[in-house]
Amino acid sequence: MQSRRISEVLSLSENEHTASCSFLNESDERKQHDSASALQQFLDRVPVGSISGITDSHVLEVKAENTLKDAIHMLYEKDVLGAVIVDDHVLQSEGCSTMRFSDRFIGFIDFPSMVLWCLREYDKKMMENPTQKDIKSGGFFSIILEQIHEIGQTKIGELAKSFLWKPYFPVRMDDSVMHALLLLSKHRLHVLPVIQQKHFDPTLIALVTQNALVQFLLQSNGLEWFDSIADNKFSDLRVEDQEPPICVYGNQTVADAFKLLWENHNTCAVAVVDQQTKKIMGNVRNSDVYHLLKSDEILKNRTILTLKEFIHMESEARMEPAVTNRENETMKQIMEHMIERNSSFSFLVNEKEQVAGLVTLRDIILQFAPPCVDSSIGGGGFFELALEQSGCCVKNGTIVPNSSNTN
Repeated sequence: MQSRRISEVLSLSENEHTASCSFLNESDERKQHDSASALQQFLDRVPVGSISGITDSHVLEVKAENTLKDAIHMLYEKDVLGAVIVDDHVLQSEGCSTMRFSDRFIGFIDFPSMVLWCLREYDKKMMENPTQKDIKSGGFFSIILEQIHEIGQTKIGELAKSFLWKPYFPVRMDDSVMHALLLLSKHRLHVLPVIQQKHFDPTLIALVTQNALVQFLLQSNGLEWFDSIADNKFSDLRVEDQEPPICVYGNQTVADAFKLLWENHNTCAVAVVDQQTKKIMGNVRNSDVYHLLKSDEILKNRTILTLKEFIHMESEARMEPAVTNRENETMKQIMEHMIERNSSFSFLVNEKEQVAGLVTLRDIILQFAPPCVDSSIGGGGFFELALEQSGCCVKNGTIVPNSSNTN
């Protein structure tokens, strides 16, 4: 879907439109506002429903009592990266007579995390039982799910203990874009479910992703409040909790790269670099687990197949070229390149093509979130109680184990 400018998506009455145009014009009154105030006042006027493409996203639900095998098969067949977790039992639980229908939504889980968890558990099992025969033929991953009961039959609800759940923070179509921006920036969320009221009960109808929100912000190119932020060199901006780049060498294995992604839950990609020159060769993303599932050969040989070999493989499952920007480029240039590549990140490189930094969509969204606005919002519905039963809790938008459960 082609991008539309903000002025084309604002659904305002004639009087409101006149007021909006007055606000956007180069007037003396506008010049008194700093960029943060102008940004907040502008995006407070725009509803979430104006974000292009959000209703095109597939919204799936998985039940807490579903097995991991069934959930992975469903998301893979639908080609969907995540789903909302539903627990109908919460409405029947003792002491929950005041629960609303919406409280059955208790979290969000993504496809790559489920697959990486399965592979980690399989590798652990092979190390603990070296005499057990490895799977040599057939659908490798399907056999893992079918034959290894403690992996394939694990319930989705039990995975909270492995920190595969993400908090459930819903928004409505008439909530402001500023509200969505604050939720995505202040909490480590990649997606916000959109709900719509139907017969007194909310229904999931869409998803707001980081990518969709950044595309929306880019439609403001040319407006003073946007350009005053986006035209800065990214290296000159202060980024809260910015992730350092993680690199692997081309002679390391595919399994090494995915192991790093699993161990660093908040990392969306690792850079593959040449061991001698340190020049970037490619990158491995969380979503590249799809390539493993599409090729039994790659999946079975992931512990011996080098990343350099993987990058140059002539197959449908090969990795895409590295997503990079020069470290002296502006944030606007980086935003445009990431959207063009449909990527949630870009590695910053120097003149020698060596990795100097990592920029994520969250880093960009943070630059447009006024620091004075409080977005300390708890997880939705039954989320905290469900996690408490699993020995976890939410702190600063992140799932963490209770201190008594920490090894």
